[in-house]
Amino acid sequence: MPKSKSSAVAAAPASDPPSSPEALADALCRSAAECCRQHDRVARIVERSEVETELAFAQQFCELLHTGLAKLLDTYEKAVAHEGAHGDEPWRQRANALRLASRDYLRRHNACDQAARKLQRHDSQLLAALAMEFEFEASALLALRHATEAYRKLRPDTV
Repeated sequence: MPKSKSSAVAAAPASDPPSSPEALADALCRSAAECCRQHDRVARIVERSEVETELAFAQQFCELLHTGLAKLLDTYEKAVAHEGAHGDEPWRQRANALRLASRDYLRRHNACDQAARKLQRHDSQLLAALAMEFEFEASALLALRHATEAYRKLRPDTV
């Protein structure tokens, strides 16, 4: 008797088998690039669309990508810590810059979310602080974009 879909899913392993730090760095690069691309998409939707559902879906998709980026970042950091520092290959230097940019971007994004949620009253000082947080996030996103492009120049097959 054939197995049902639910039993096949339940039999799947809970986590991926261990991957090399190089493969994880490539995956981190792809994830970071997709985060940047989707942020550009949300900005275009905000400028051009009047459909709130479209914007809400695009923002939810960005949040999903942030979650994926955070998980890949954690997995990459664990793999590098487990393997230890071996050599100073150029891809490792770029991957480290990508790791730091990813971590900083996620930290800034979370800080913006928290600041926006805490905003109860709309006085000028709190709005100025919130605007500054958004500027920091935009700067971190730009740094993530640059780190992604630098990694891709070194490893163009990453796609």
